[in-house]
Amino acid sequence: MEQLITEDPTRIGPYRLIARLGAGGMGLVYLGRSEAGRTVAVKVVQAEHAQHPEFRKRFAREVEAARRVGGEWTAAVLDADTDAPVPWVATQYIPGPDLTTVVARDFGPLPEHAVRTLAHRLAVALQSVHGAGLIHRDLKPSNVLVTVDGPRVIDFGIARAMDSLAGDSLHTRTGMLIGSPGFMSPEQVRGLELTPASDVFCLGAVLVYAATGRLLFGAAETGLNAHLFRIAEEEADLTGVPESLVDLVRACLDKDPARRPTPADVAARTGPDRTDEWLPGSVLAQLGRHAAQLLDFAPDPRIPAQAQPAAPHGLPQPPAYTPTTPAGNFPAPPGFGPPADLVPGAWAPPGFPPVASGPAPRRWWGLTAAVLAQIAVVIGAATMNAAAPVIQHDLGLALDALLLMFLAYGLAFGGLLLLGGHLADLLGRKRTLLIGLVGFAAAVALAGSVPSSALLIGAFALQGAFAALVSTAALALVTGVFTEPRERGRALGIYAVLVGGELAIGVFTSAWLVDFLGWRMCLYVVSALAGVAALVGSQVARDPAARIRPDVPGLLLGTGGLAALVYGLDRAAGDDGWTDPLALALLVVGTALSLVFLWWQTRTGAPLVPAYVIKGRQHVGSRLALTLVGMATLTMILILHPYLMGALAFGPAQIGLALLPMVGALLIGSTQISARLQHRLAPRQLAVPGLLIASAGVALLALLDGDSSYAGIVLPGLLLVGLGLGVALVPLLATATGGAAPEYAGGTAALALTAYNLGGRFAAPMTAGILAWVISARLDGIPNLPEGLAEAVKDGVLLGGQGLPDSLSDVVAQTDAVVLGGYSVALWCGAGLLLLASLLAGLLITAPAPARVR
Repeated sequence: MEQLITEDPTRIGPYRLIARLGAGGMGLVYLGRSEAGRTVAVKVVQAEHAQHPEFRKRFAREVEAARRVGGEWTAAVLDADTDAPVPWVATQYIPGPDLTTVVARDFGPLPEHAVRTLAHRLAVALQSVHGAGLIHRDLKPSNVLVTVDGPRVIDFGIARAMDSLAGDSLHTRTGMLIGSPGFMSPEQVRGLELTPASDVFCLGAVLVYAATGRLLFGAAETGLNAHLFRIAEEEADLTGVPESLVDLVRACLDKDPARRPTPADVAARTGPDRTDEWLPGSVLAQLGRHAAQLLDFAPDPRIPAQAQPAAPHGLPQPPAYTPTTPAGNFPAPPGFGPPADLVPGAWAPPGFPPVASGPAPRRWWGLTAAVLAQIAVVIGAATMNAAAPVIQHDLGLALDALLLMFLAYGLAFGGLLLLGGHLADLLGRKRTLLIGLVGFAAAVALAGSVPSSALLIGAFALQGAFAALVSTAALALVTGVFTEPRERGRALGIYAVLVGGELAIGVFTSAWLVDFLGWRMCLYVVSALAGVAALVGSQVARDPAARIRPDVPGLLLGTGGLAALVYGLDRAAGDDGWTDPLALALLVVGTALSLVFLWWQTRTGAPLVPAYVIKGRQHVGSRLALTLVGMATLTMILILHPYLMGALAFGPAQIGLALLPMVGALLIGSTQISARLQHRLAPRQLAVPGLLIASAGVALLALLDGDSSYAGIVLPGLLLVGLGLGVALVPLLATATGGAAPEYAGGTAALALTAYNLGGRFAAPMTAGILAWVISARLDGIPNLPEGLAEAVKDGVLLGGQGLPDSLSDVVAQTDAVVLGGYSVALWCGAGLLLLASLLAGLLITAPAPARVR
């Protein structure tokens, strides 16, 4: 309760006002007393709504219907004046806090017996509401008041009056939402006709909240549309709900209203089996103190108030409605807090932010820092490949040491992506990005100055580890600070260029830098670029660290699984290919650990990523598509690089320049097409056509032969691939990283990057295996082929232009035709992977267009 202020009236109808109880979407709520001494809650309509004729008519109908609601677990409507200049309704005052206050602030998740009793009595209350011909429409914890003898449902039926404001300028101006996003049914989200079953879904959401202390589909501050998508499309995460209630709650949350139980069914299945108090003793003690405060409360005589009710235009405007903000302003008494042992698997009670926060300050600084950071990572990795022969010569490295250098980087980067994402959640995105950039800059500078192979391998391992932190924090920063759909689309459009075009960008920049500066100076330039990115990142507004616990078992399982997969795929890309026993063993172990990691994330109460991100249809579909895109893109580059070098005699710098148009097309597709349409079209309406265009580009490249020219096939193919990837990657990244609560933005980003990175890792052994299989099968038809040339050809090397004797010209022509045939098969496989990605995106990513969410 709060004291009245100067602008408040002293009386509403026959009721003397004593205090303010709160504010809602409809108006202010006062504590009042009648002449006979009865205490009531008086709800006064906002002046803005009172001036709307249709609202007045519907408000009057709903109040009249609400008067007919009986039952002991509701707050009865006692009086109303819907024709007054400022319409009002008086209801029975329930002397108790709402469920949000009890769970989120004072106590924590309720024990099983309390949740069962809550389910029974709320179901009985809904029977009364539905029996009067009403649908509650806004059943949520703040509309459930907690008393000593049981819960009470308030505000039944009144929410429907707000429907009359939907679709006109008032709705647009106020941004009002009919219902509360954390506790809306799928049919509410889709704007369909509601039935009493909608209240049953909301009842299930309330029970999940009471049992676990969390919103059913996570917090909504990352964006309202993304949150509503989860409600409409994804399965509920019931982690922490008592086992005896899981089946009932799951039935209440069925997406199909016809399959949900009725309130009578719920009441029958949760009938009380105990006669003792329904709440823990500490909660009952708090309720007693709250009642005592009410008895002792008196208006402050020092605060002047209006003698008469204000006219509509003079009514004080309440603050913007935040449906899940805990009500009540009285301080918690000493010693009254969460119990020592929460419900097993329950999440810590969250503090509920507004549904949609405003734009993050200095968010464009964040995007700039993320882009610079990712460019530094890309160039740093590409320099290793471009300068490998020079590094080997300068340091006298053996081939095994050179290969170990690449393995060290790959293991550190691929294996620690999940750690980087979790640190971004635990420490904050900005802090993790700065730590990663400083460490990355130091590691790259160390690599540029080392005199020996051992130090070089260690330096590149450190570079990979910090690159993992930088990449995940950068993506989490972009997705975390851009919540407005249009801005988020533009930001992801820019970032998608670095994801889809990283190979082409890396080949181009590293080739030119190594040629002009040398490999050591090139690494120093990358280190300086990381320093600039850190300087820019320091200007980003600080994001608070999430209040989550470290998921140590999840990190061990996930990191171990990824490391085994990366090492196994590296072995599979070697001479023995997929027949290497160690490679196969590592892949089996890595797959098993990864599956256990995913299982653990759906079971633990403190996951690295929440269960709805692991199991949600949209997230699974987008991650699978990203994996296939990663495989197809790297397969294409692995084929084009030797083709341009062998068939067209391009040098490293020329190859980089030849691949650059793909980046330009990707930029156009992502920023000028996808980013502009993302907030209007459903994700799959962009992802599927984009992937089909990219597949067509790779299929065109599969037609390459010895006489093909760069302008005739290579350039058009690259332009199609770039344009298609640009259109597809924005919705894929948005879906893969969207919908997660802010405290899991890092983990969700890490999961998306892991999917894409694993796809790229699979591409190398897959391409090598395809080339070896196709070429070996076709070499048998070439007579008099020297053994040394046969081994080179099996590795996919074009012999034309290698300066071989003219006497071998016929053999060279035949072997080149065989190799080009292998290239073609590999590229057709890449095109097929993109086709498969488009199919999965079309089938699994079913979220509607943002414009369709009401």
